[in-house]
Amino acid sequence: MDTWVILSVAAAAFQTLRFMVQKSLSMGTLSAGGATLARFVYAAPVVILLTALYAVSLGVSVALPDAVFWAYALTGGLAQILATWCVVALFSMRNFAVGITFKKTEVIQTALVGLIVLGDRISGAGLAAILIGLAGVMILSLGAPARGGARGGFADRAALLGLISGGLFAISAVGYRAATLEVASDDPLLRAGLTLCVVTSAQTLGLGLWLRLREPGQISRVWRARQQAIWMGLMGVGGSLCWFTAFTLQNAAYVFAVGQVEVIFSMLASVLFSRERITAREYSGITLLTVSILALVMLG
Repeated sequence: MDTWVILSVAAAAFQTLRFMVQKSLSMGTLSAGGATLARFVYAAPVVILLTALYAVSLGVSVALPDAVFWAYALTGGLAQILATWCVVALFSMRNFAVGITFKKTEVIQTALVGLIVLGDRISGAGLAAILIGLAGVMILSLGAPARGGARGGFADRAALLGLISGGLFAISAVGYRAATLEVASDDPLLRAGLTLCVVTSAQTLGLGLWLRLREPGQISRVWRARQQAIWMGLMGVGGSLCWFTAFTLQNAAYVFAVGQVEVIFSMLASVLFSRERITAREYSGITLLTVSILALVMLG
C-alpha cells in the first residue's frame, strides 16, 4: 500500500479523535472560536519542537521560504480557521457523525481548486471513485435528523455551513500542498513539518488576537480547559503531520478522498461513545464510501 494512503487513513483517525474532543469543548465550555483556537494553540509548540528535533537529527538546514510559500501557507491557514469554525458551529445543529459528513463535499471541491490553482489533474477512473464517495456522503447527509427532531436538507443553515466548510477546507488543502512544494527539501516529512510550523503559529497568533478583541475572556477559558484541550492539540498534530506529508506525495483531492474513511470512524465513535444510532440509510452511505476508498487505493 502506498505511503500516502496509509498517511491519509492515519490522518482521518487522528481527526476523528480530535473532533470528538472539540465537539465536547464547544458544547458549553468554549465558544466556536475558543474551541478552534484550542485546536491550534496546544498544537503549535509540539509541532515546532518535533520539527526542530527532526531537522537536528538529520543535520540539515532549510532555506527561508520565499513569498510564494508564505502566500500559500497563510491563505491555507486562514481558510482552515474559517472552515474549522464552521464545523464547530455545525456540531450544535447536527449529531456528531452527520456533522462530519456535511463537510465532506471538500473532496470534489478540492479537485476543482487543485485543478485551477496547481493544474492537478485526476483520471477518469479517479473522478468516478470520488463521485461514488460523494454519493455516499449525500446519502448520509440528506434527511438527517436535526436537533429537536426537525428534518433538514440542503436548504437549511446546517447544510450551508457544511458546504461552506467543505469549500474552505478545499482551499486550505490546496494551499498547504502548494506551500509544501515550495520548501527546498527532498524530505516529505521535513517539508510538511516546516509548513505546519508556520501555519499553526500564524493561526494561533491571528485567531488569538481576534478573540482578544471580539470575545474577551475566551482565551482564559481556553487555558482553563487545557486538561481536555491539550489532547485535542496532540490529536491535531498527529493528523496535520499526516495530512501535510500526504499532500507532498499526492494530489490533495485523492488524499482527501481516501480520508473520507473518517466518516466511518465517526460513525463508530457515535455508536461507541455518544450512543447515537446508525440507520439503514447511513449504512448504505458507508458502503458507497467504502467502495470509493478501496477504488482509490487500487488506483493510487
